[in-house]
Amino acid sequence: MEYSADDITAARSLQIATSVFASMATFWIYDYACSLHEEWSFLLRSHWSKVKCLYIVTRYLPFILLTEKLYINFTPNVNPGKCRVFDVVDSGLGIVSAVCSECFFVLRTYALWNNNRILLVAMLVIIPSIVGASMGIAFTTNAPAAFATSAIPGIVGCYQSSTSFRLFIPFLLLSAFELGLLMLTLIRAIQNWKTNPSRLFIVLVKHNIFYYTCGFLFSVANIFTSMLLQYSYHTMLYDFQFIILAILATRMHRNLWRMSVNRHSHNSGTLAGIPMLDMSPLDSTA
Repeated sequence: MEYSADDITAARSLQIATSVFASMATFWIYDYACSLHEEWSFLLRSHWSKVKCLYIVTRYLPFILLTEKLYINFTPNVNPGKCRVFDVVDSGLGIVSAVCSECFFVLRTYALWNNNRILLVAMLVIIPSIVGASMGIAFTTNAPAAFATSAIPGIVGCYQSSTSFRLFIPFLLLSAFELGLLMLTLIRAIQNWKTNPSRLFIVLVKHNIFYYTCGFLFSVANIFTSMLLQYSYHTMLYDFQFIILAILATRMHRNLWRMSVNRHSHNSGTLAGIPMLDMSPLDSTA
């Protein structure tokens, strides 16, 4: 049986997307296995707080995200209606994961600016606006979207047969937000670099800059794939960005917590007189 060029392209996109999701799952499990001792040390020894709860959600939500993604991409003869439901769930989980990851660095930027109330009010207005707009666009675009499976036997998974250019908007908003926070971090670093040469301050600034740069580049990549590519290609990097951001956020948080443990000081988790994430161990003399 001969297949059209569209059928072959769609099938190839599904195969590549499935390989990407399998690689993402492998990478996530490998990262978790390599940091298992450090992970449980942090979970057992750190104080319970809102930030620790945020860490747990950020760290383990990608497990659910990847499980859902692998299920839909490895299930043969999947129903397009089920694809639509899972795609909506995937969009919601991805947005929640991205928000949780960003919250770590919003708090750090807020700390770098010495609890600036204007910055706090701006964040409380901007973040819900971006989340609301992103969820509205994702759900109104994906819920009525048409999904299709491959016409070629043996190719599993499904894809959106109708592509909407609106899907690039959430990533455009996220990239603008991350670029703004990157500028705030750089401005604060230039202002305080000589007056506050502490190692905590330096690590904090480096973490922020590296995280925001990675997030911005991923968002730009997703903008172009959403606008220019079709089939499974145009959403292939969505979850990859969310998972990488979650890994970066949790790894950097554990690194900052470990610094406070090594310094054996309850004040090591403060910056400019305010607590910087709850990093102090249960027993600071351990």
